[in-house]
Formats: sequence, C-alpha cells, structure tokens
Amino acid sequence: MRINKYIASAGICSRRKADELITNGQVKINGKILQEPGYEVLEGDSVSVNGRVIELNKKHTYVLLNKPVGVITSVKDDKGRVTVIDLLNDHPDIADGASRLYPVGRLDYDTSGILLLTDDGDMTYRLTHPKHEFPKTYQALVRGVMSRERELKLVRGVDIGGFVTSRAKVKTVKIKGNSSLVEITIHEGKNRQVRKMFEAVGNPVMELRRVSFGEIRLGRLKEGDFRKLTKKEIEYLMSI
Repeated sequence: MRINKYIASAGICSRRKADELITNGQVKINGKILQEPGYEVLEGDSVSVNGRVIELNKKHTYVLLNKPVGVITSVKDDKGRVTVIDLLNDHPDIADGASRLYPVGRLDYDTSGILLLTDDGDMTYRLTHPKHEFPKTYQALVRGVMSRERELKLVRGVDIGGFVTSRAKVKTVKIKGNSSLVEITIHEGKNRQVRKMFEAVGNPVMELRRVSFGEIRLGRLKEGDFRKLTKKEIEYLMSI
C-alpha cells in the first residue's frame, strides 16, 4: 500500500496531509526518515509519524453530527472556542475514540447541520476530492423574495469573486414576507460558497443549515447530538 494511503487508513490524517508530513520529514520507515513520497509499505515495515508507531485501523468509526452555529469544524482551536470534537467528548460511548476522528470537509462557524466525522482517512480523501463532485444540500433562509430569474442564475453558476460556480440544483421552498427559504445542492466546497452565491444574486443569507451529505440526511437529529452511521449508509459511502 502506498505510504500516504497507509497513513490515511490508519486514521492519522487525509492523504493530502500525509504527503505534507512526508515532505516535512515527519514520517519514518523502520526508524529512518522516509525520502520517497511514493514508497509502498511492505509487510513487516514499521511506520512511525512524529515518533509514534502507527498501524492500520481495521475497524473505523463513522459519525454524523448535527453541528450547531458557534462551533468550530476543527480538531482543536488555539482561541479556545468549542470544536466538533469537544461535542463528541461529552458522549461516554465515543469519547475514548473522539481524538482519532476528523471532520469530512467543513462547515462554517455560523452554519449548522450535517457533518460527518471519521478516522477513515482514505474515505475522507474520496469524499472531499473535487473530482468526485460529491453533492451537499443546504437550506438557506435569505433576505428578500427569491425570484425565478435569480434561481436560474444560481442554477447556471455565478461569479463569487474570481470563481464561477458549477451548476447547482435550486428550489424555493417558501416565501414569507420579505424572506425566502431556499434549498440548494452544490458539489463544490469553496470557502463560504453558499453565502457568496446568494449574495451574488441579491439575497443575502440570514440562516444556513446543511441538511444532507449525498444521500445521507440529517433527519430529526437535534443540534449538538450525533449518531453513528448505519451499515447501509457506510456501504453507500464505500461505493463512491
């Protein structure tokens, strides 16, 4: 197995991050700093990252969290803010393994909703790599009336500052007074992309929630709570 995939499969980090660790001389094979980024790990090899010997994680954990607004999508925060891992640490049945879990992608500080966390670095890589075009659906409460013309602009793609978004699926769920509830599905993950898209058509976001990750839906899970993925959901992710 290629070294970056080995490190990811051990639940240390993503393949991309593993490549950085190798470049920085933080990976050793049989006690020697690895010089070959494409090294194939052989049976009997001792692999260490930052001085700690690692082994393949035979059984991975997959968690769905309903992230509240005001929580950082990170393993730790140098400003002392609450992270998604802090939320998991409050649950006895997963606290022991929470430190090995990593978010699959991210949700902004002021966005709530579905977030997957796992120690399966290989799956994280596949779900977040742009080439796989993995769909994510959001519900946005926006200011103003969402017209059909503006919907079509979002569908076709808008310029959000040097980047034109790909085609999206857009549906206005409800219009009440001077606000609209709109559902939008995208497969990219640019920083604050959904907010910038609505801003570009003149309907700034007031509240934003991600309701599905591919075919996996948030359902009735309360904010701040989590559940482990079902066997069927894991099989679905494995098939991507």
